[in-house]
Parts: sequence; structure tokens; C-alpha cells
Amino acid sequence: MPTLVTLQQHLGLFFKNPQLLQSALVHRSFWHEHPEQVVGLTDSERLEFLGDAILNYLTATLLFERYPQRGEGGLTELRAALVKTTTLASFARDINLGAYVRLSKGEEQSGARTREALLADTFEALIAAIYLDQGVEAAQRFIEPFFDAQLAQIEQHGLALDFKTQLQQRIQAARNITPRYHVIAETGQDPRREYTIAVLADDEQLGVGVGPSKQAAAQAAARLALEQLDAKYEAH
Repeated sequence: MPTLVTLQQHLGLFFKNPQLLQSALVHRSFWHEHPEQVVGLTDSERLEFLGDAILNYLTATLLFERYPQRGEGGLTELRAALVKTTTLASFARDINLGAYVRLSKGEEQSGARTREALLADTFEALIAAIYLDQGVEAAQRFIEPFFDAQLAQIEQHGLALDFKTQLQQRIQAARNITPRYHVIAETGQDPRREYTIAVLADDEQLGVGVGPSKQAAAQAAARLALEQLDAKYEAH
């Protein structure tokens, strides 16, 4: 696994308290499996909670200042596009954040490192760690390039349709049927419940997704289905 020094060099950020960065990268499964290795660290789920609030604040402030002509509805729509799970997961992928997450053996084997929910949560925890270590201005400097790139895409292409809508339009056009979603599994307890959902067209399973809510899991399933449909198209 890459080292924290490597990550800090990649990010151009050097923590006064490296334990904050270390805490942000410890998944709850690792906490339970290796408690002896997390002594003195901050609870990563508490960091996620704080990071979510900081991201919403920074996003709202940036949009308020950048789009003076937009009303509340337009600003809310843009904020939702910037802080939704899929967007935050893409930010995490841009910096290869998943490679640094410490997971239990079981989560590692299940492919958790690439799950959108895990990547988004870890990105939120990273924002909180930066804020606690260096303040809100440092967190703002870190996040703004991600927001700038995403907003440029939105300004060029408009707000993208969510994955469920994209898949529904595609399947209806090709087969004249509507995809349906089926809960396969439900694990954990609130507020850390996790859902596994499959999307089907007739009896054909198109994709399976996992998320902290039914909606997030369905979006992940639709995203995988679109990727698999694209792969089939390219193969032919």
C-alpha cells in the first residue's frame, strides 16, 4: 500500500498532525479487525460527519459568490450535483484515494476499495482532516480545483442526468420496457446500514450496486449496468 508521505506529496499537503490524515483513511472494518493499530486515532466516521458539513458550507459559499444571478432553486441544484456520492467518488478517484484506505481482509476481498460510497465517505473524511489540521481556508484551497473542473463540465454539458434516468431512457428506447430494481441484501444498523440492489430488464440482471441507502445502491447498480452495456456495444 502507498505510504501517507506519498499521498501528502501527491496532494501537495503536509499535515502538522499526520494522525488526522491516518484517521481519515481507516475504514470502520479495519477498526474492528485491528483495534490495536488504531490507538490514538480519531473516529473516521466522525470525520465523515464533519467533512460533509464543511463540504456543504464551502459549496454553498462558492456557488453563492460565483453565480449572483441564480436563485435558491438553481443554487440548490448545483450544490446537489457537486456533493452527491458519485461526484465525490470521482474526486477521490482523481487522487487515487482508494489505494490508501485501510480495510479489513473481508472488505478488501469484497472489492470495497472501489465502492462509490466508501470513496465518497473517505473524501469527506479527508476534507475534515485538512480542516482540523490547517483550517477552513486550506480546505477551501484544496477543494476548489475539483469544484472548478466539475462546474466547467456542467456549464459545457448541463446538469447530467442521474444514472437511473440514463438507464431507463436507454432500455426503454432499445426494448420498450422499464428497468426495475430489487433489494438483494440489507446489512448493518442505522445510521450505517448498507443495501445491495440489482437492476433488471425483464429477467435479465443488468447490474448490482451497493450503497448506504436504497437510492444510492440503485444509482450504483444503474451506473454499472450502463458501463456493461457500453462494454458490450464497444465489443461489437
